[in-house]
Amino acid sequence: MAEWRISMGQRVVVVWDRSARVEALKDLVNKIQMLVGAGSRVSVENIDQLSSSSHTESSFDVVLSGMVPGSTTLHSAEVLAEIARILKPGGCVLLKEPVFAETGNNNRIKTAAKLPTALMLSGLVEVKELQKEPLTSEEAQSVQEHLGYQGNDLVIVQMEGKKPNFEVGSSSQLKLSFAKKSTSGGKPTVDPSTAKLWTLSANDMNDEGMDLLDSDDLLDSEDLKKPDPASLKAPSCKELGKKKACKNCTCGLAEELEQEKKSFQPKSACGNCYLGDAFRCASCPYMGMPAFKPGEKILLNEDHLHDA
Repeated sequence: MAEWRISMGQRVVVVWDRSARVEALKDLVNKIQMLVGAGSRVSVENIDQLSSSSHTESSFDVVLSGMVPGSTTLHSAEVLAEIARILKPGGCVLLKEPVFAETGNNNRIKTAAKLPTALMLSGLVEVKELQKEPLTSEEAQSVQEHLGYQGNDLVIVQMEGKKPNFEVGSSSQLKLSFAKKSTSGGKPTVDPSTAKLWTLSANDMNDEGMDLLDSDDLLDSEDLKKPDPASLKAPSCKELGKKKACKNCTCGLAEELEQEKKSFQPKSACGNCYLGDAFRCASCPYMGMPAFKPGEKILLNEDHLHDA
């Protein structure tokens, strides 16, 4: 049983599902008990009840799942995560699972390429394939009965994985080495070849042999054209379609609006404003003003406008 990675004194859990025969399960458990000794504990857990078991984390040295002869156990992501949780740091898991050799059309059954990935995503390391072989007649019948798959393109793969040698949430102090500071007080030594690259001499500053480029040669005929003054003028409030002058208006819109406000001439509703107060309405803005000729332009001051 050396291929099971089991030795004396270890704690082992055997995970089984409904595809395992009771007689084969009992025979496997008896063999493991002989390997670990009477003082050790061998636990047997159904795969559907594993997540709700009372096992604390880091409880077992070895987990065997789907190893009952003739069984066809499928391992979900939740089951693999629970197996990784109850394993001790450095512990080993051995499992068997029917998979597609290449690709398949069944969502429950993995492919041979995806099974190692599932183990690594659960937190296991050093994942490797130990064995791959065709299904036996007993395993093929189990697949049809318990998995409902009628194809003949499945193989049984045995995988091994280990839990890292640390527990989730553990911490360790890092040993950092720093260069000791010089106590001589002198300047640090500099590599001569490096210093030479960053040193300038008088010859390096001599630019008599260098060809200088005339900046005027960089300008073409388009650059030398005088711009149109209209294109340099900032748009006024009127050009922007504003109905209200800016706070610091300089285009004359503010003065224009002020003049329009002063020259405002209200319209008459009844047409009798020019006849005088005896013919004017009570709310007429021309109340109190002398009679005027029809069509005569009348200007009102601020007081009349507010009263109106």
